[in-house]
Amino acid sequence: MEHSSEQIVRLVFQLAVILIAAKLGGEICERFLKIPPVLGELGAGMLIGPFALGGMGLGPFTLGGLEIARIGPLFENLQASSHDGEGFTLPISQSLWAIAQVGSIVLLFSAGLETNLRQFLKYAGPASIVALGGSAVPFVLGVAVTVAFGYATGFGDTTALFIGAVFTATSIGISVRVLGDLRRLSTPEGVTILAAAVLDDVLGILVLTVVLAIAVQGELSVPSVSLIALKTIGFWIVLTGAGVLLSKRISALFSRFQVSGASMGLALGLAFLASALAESFGLAMIIGAFSIGLALSGTDLAHRLEEPLRGVYAALIPIFFAVMGMLVDVSRLGDVWLFGLAATALAVVGKVAGSGIPALFVGFNLAGAWRVGIGMLPRGEVALIMAGIGVGSGIIGRDLFGVAIIVTIATTVMAPLILARSFPEGVSGLRARRPAGTNSGGAQDA
Repeated sequence: MEHSSEQIVRLVFQLAVILIAAKLGGEICERFLKIPPVLGELGAGMLIGPFALGGMGLGPFTLGGLEIARIGPLFENLQASSHDGEGFTLPISQSLWAIAQVGSIVLLFSAGLETNLRQFLKYAGPASIVALGGSAVPFVLGVAVTVAFGYATGFGDTTALFIGAVFTATSIGISVRVLGDLRRLSTPEGVTILAAAVLDDVLGILVLTVVLAIAVQGELSVPSVSLIALKTIGFWIVLTGAGVLLSKRISALFSRFQVSGASMGLALGLAFLASALAESFGLAMIIGAFSIGLALSGTDLAHRLEEPLRGVYAALIPIFFAVMGMLVDVSRLGDVWLFGLAATALAVVGKVAGSGIPALFVGFNLAGAWRVGIGMLPRGEVALIMAGIGVGSGIIGRDLFGVAIIVTIATTVMAPLILARSFPEGVSGLRARRPAGTNSGGAQDA
């Protein structure tokens, strides 16, 4: 019991340090550097993690030649203390990892609630084409660069396939934040980016699910992979469809509870249930959370949850990002910088071209296609979630996780800076409709 009590006290100390460091990092980034606070939270985790300051002890402290105190590392590197040599060991405790995963569920549930379901469906057609290009091109480039640098033996290697899957990710949260700040979220480009980002992540997570299945089975079996894809897509459609059909009743039912915070607790319980079901059907937990959030987005419940969910979001999400940063072995990033730079360049080209070129064929002009491509660029929290799954399952090691961090940081910093300058006043992103009998196709209405 004493040992258990010591572990709990240690976990509480860790959470205190994580929250303080993450909030300070986020404040510095948002207020002074004018970049998304997620980068500060991620950087704070890298700084205080087991591979940096958190792995250092203090002392011994002596008095009169006698040792009176010695403070061990706050975030001890559990990989260094593991001697079984089997599989991949997380450098942090399972308790801290579990709390971070709860944060990722809350993050995607919140993203689903903030998505306009009607607009999502309205732009589903054009966004699907953009999403397919924005997933396929980065996936191929991600696989190719991993093989080219010798981190995978071939194009069927699960490591290469996993990096390709990470390349497909698009950060819903970052895209929404930037477009919202620009007041461009309701524009055709904004809604298309949002819908395509959602579909992009569904496709990416489906690819990730297939890669995880291949890693477990040890080979690429077309029938089994097809069955897995059918099962996961079918489950996602059923879960989302059932959620949409029952959303009004769920909202009405939850509103009948008179206990303070009942709607908040019940909604989170539903998100956790959907996440657990998704995991049991072979999908990542986050897709279940997002599906329920999306289904409830048009209800009164979503509006009632907006304010109380902010508190939960503010407390748990920084923990998730900081913990993701803790998984990075800073000392080993030097070994993968060249690969990281090449991967970042291809990640940028893959998203901008893969999403932007299809946008030209669904009604956007060059300016609009450029905005769509840049809006799809940031990898952000989704790539971190996917990379964290890869680290946790042992498909990739700390070196390739570091590459995912490099790509995430670079694209997340670049996208807001470029996107903010891509919406000059009076310049439409839609192709002008040609009046009958004219040849004009490039003029734009303000």
